Amino acid sequence: MHDHALMEGTTIVCVKRDGRVAMAGDGQVTLGAQVIKSSARKVRRIKGKDRGDVIAGFAGSTADAMTLLERFEKQLDEQHGNLLRAASALMKDWRTDKYLRRLEAMMIVADNSDVFLLSGAGDILEPENGVAAIGSGGGFAQAAAFALIAQTGLSADEIARKSIEIASKICIYTNDSIIMEAIG
Repeated sequence: MHDHALMEGTTIVCVKRDGRVAMAGDGQVTLGAQVIKSSARKVRRIKGKDRGDVIAGFAGSTADAMTLLERFEKQLDEQHGNLLRAASALMKDWRTDKYLRRLEAMMIVADNSDVFLLSGAGDILEPENGVAAIGSGGGFAQAAAFALIAQTGLSADEIARKSIEIASKICIYTNDSIIMEAIG
């Protein structure tokens, strides 16, 4: 049985603009109708000796997301930093491994040139417009990012941060304790 309430605990947005990629996430962890923590770190920078920096953000069950993040980092090393190959290898494992296919989480991964949204359904989605968002407040953050890109000259960093701030005013599962990572 899949508990979709697990997806109602976060907001992650990734914005690619002018050669820079910024990913921001809120810090709220919710269990049912109760806030358990307000400063969780759901956006991470993954470093490697043979590759450039990669940023990753996750939504869903924390234990599931951390398992996927560890697997993704291993795949990045095995694929010598090739983001698409690492994402493809993770998706193959996620869909075929008995244990992994039960994990309930979503991820956004990005490097200097690519942004991918990864789901347990086996999806590797590349946004056409430079904005990807996941989690319960993802739609709000994504809409805010689209408007800010169209109507302002703000940087990717500023747009990512403001998008989470806007989502936090609308989504009860999102707060304004923002963690952000950027590359480029």
